Formats: sequence, structure tokens, C-alpha cells
Amino acid sequence: MKEKLEAIKAEALSKIENAGSLDSLNDIKVAVLGKKGELTAVLKSMKDVAPEDRPKVGQMVNEARAVIEAKMEEERTKLQRQLRTEKMKRETIDVTLPGRRPMRGHRHPNQIALEDLERVFIGMGYEVVDGPEVEYDRYNFELLNIPADHPAKDEQDTFYITKDILLRTQTSPVQARVMEKGKLPIRMISPGRVFRADEVDATHSPSFHQLEGLVIDKGITFADLKGTLEQFAKEFFGKKTKVKFRPHHFPFTEPSAEVDITCFKCGGKGCRMCKGSGWIEILGCGMVHPNVLDMCGIDKNEYQGFAFGIGLERVTLLKYEIDDMRLLYENDTRFLNQF
Repeated sequence: MKEKLEAIKAEALSKIENAGSLDSLNDIKVAVLGKKGELTAVLKSMKDVAPEDRPKVGQMVNEARAVIEAKMEEERTKLQRQLRTEKMKRETIDVTLPGRRPMRGHRHPNQIALEDLERVFIGMGYEVVDGPEVEYDRYNFELLNIPADHPAKDEQDTFYITKDILLRTQTSPVQARVMEKGKLPIRMISPGRVFRADEVDATHSPSFHQLEGLVIDKGITFADLKGTLEQFAKEFFGKKTKVKFRPHHFPFTEPSAEVDITCFKCGGKGCRMCKGSGWIEILGCGMVHPNVLDMCGIDKNEYQGFAFGIGLERVTLLKYEIDDMRLLYENDTRFLNQF
């Protein structure tokens, strides 16, 4: 039995000496001192030892265990010291090196343009109003004088969830909701995301952003609309910007117009940006249609108003001379870092 214990001890001490890692050391501990280890097996065989020899055998087992545990603790301390030394070498800090500036995010060009737009209109006394992106057909179409057979209601242009619920195609439903409340006068803008079933290309996307404005009060005329949009154009695109109104048709305004501004790149002389015309179209507008006032419960004989709609991506592309709308959504840091 003594020879067997000496052999177990010698082999264990040799393995511990050559362990090389804390994991190997733990494996040795389990193999020798664990529940199914070699020393534990010797203790379990004590029943086969003569009663008078059991104390001696027990003492020898305990002595062997003590030697093995002491050697194991010594080796563990040595390995831990080595690991700590290696880690400190890897993590050495040269305090003479210059600091590393962390990468910081910044506003998206769309957000920059939106904040500029809001600043312009808030400065003119407008209130910013939000509304739901999932909207009822009644607010998105009916209250805006768009009848059931209007082409805009075709499923090719509109994402329908049910017959009466859809993804809004414009932010005008927010205006309808505000008018329906009947709290007059109204001077508001409603920026937000809108959805249309368009193919993705350089100038179209199924999801984009609009900022629409509405003014309802007594004595409002088309001259007020022209003055407002001229002030907006000068503040947003530059003081030398001129504005031109062209007759157009929108179901919810009458009369209606599209608005062009002088090209801020060439000053109206003609260039690549304005395709040689000297003018760039930026938005649609008009006087609120009497039918819209009626359906929203506003007395058309006492109150008048105007509305306008600005494509956020469009003015962003123009202001920053971006050629492709898709660049705004691809999250390419080489592009975004320019802003």
C-alpha cells in the first residue's frame, strides 16, 4: 500500500510540475483528489486493510494528499503570477502617446434640413403637429376632397391594410384632424414619414418624408400664401432667391399652384442643377378648397386658408447638391461624414 501511495504521489507531483496551465492543473486535481480520484480510491479500499494497519494507511494517505495539495497550490500561484505578468505586458499604456478621439455621431442630412425648415416656420408663428402614420381612409382622402374613384386611391399608389385603414400617403391627414377639432385660427406644419407604392430609384422611394403647412383664419388670401413661401425660400435657400408660381391642380386646394425658385447654384442663369432653365420646382400649394372646409366643419364664408406641401428629401437633395436620393438611406459613413 505504501509503495502504491508513493507511486501515486510521485506521478501526481510530476504532472503538476509540467501542468503548464490552470486548466491542466485543475484536471490533475480532479484525477488525483476528486471523488473518483486515485487517492479517494485508496481510501475506499480501506475495508480490505487489516484493522490494526488502517491508522497507518490513513496517515500515509493524508500525508500524500497534503504534499500533493501543497505542490498544487505552489504551482497555481506560479501560473497565476505568469498570467498576470503577460497580461500587464499586453496592457502596457504609453502615457506619452496622444489621446484617441472617439468617433462621434451627428445629425443626418434629412434631420438637418428638417430642423432648418421647422426653424423657418416656427419663426413665422407656426406650430409643429404630429399625427399617426397608420391612418384612416377618411382622413387621408375623403376629408381632403379626394373621392372614392380618384386615381390616387388606386392600390398601385397606396398601401392598404384594410379597406378603411392605410399607410398615409401624405401628412395632410394631420391637417384634417386639426381642422376637425374646430379650434381656430390654425397656423401649423406637420412633418413626418409617408408611404407610396413607388419603385426605388434616384428620385423615388416607397417611404419618404413631407412637411405640410396649413393656415386657416379670417381674411386669408393668395397673397398671404405667396408672401409666406417667398419668405421661406429666402430664409432656407438664400436671400437672393426668387419665387415663381405656376397654375396647377390639387383636389384639396383651389386655386392651386406649383412653386419654382431661382437656381441657388447659378442664380437663375442656367446650369446642370436646374437643367439649364434657371428655375427649380420645390413644392405644391394653394388655397384650401371650400369642400374641405365644409367637411371639416369650418364656415367657408367666414374663414379661408392656404396649404402647402414640401418634400423633405427633395429640398435636402437640392440644398446639399446630392444626385441620388438612395444615398440618404444607405448609411454609408463616407457619405454621411460630409455633413
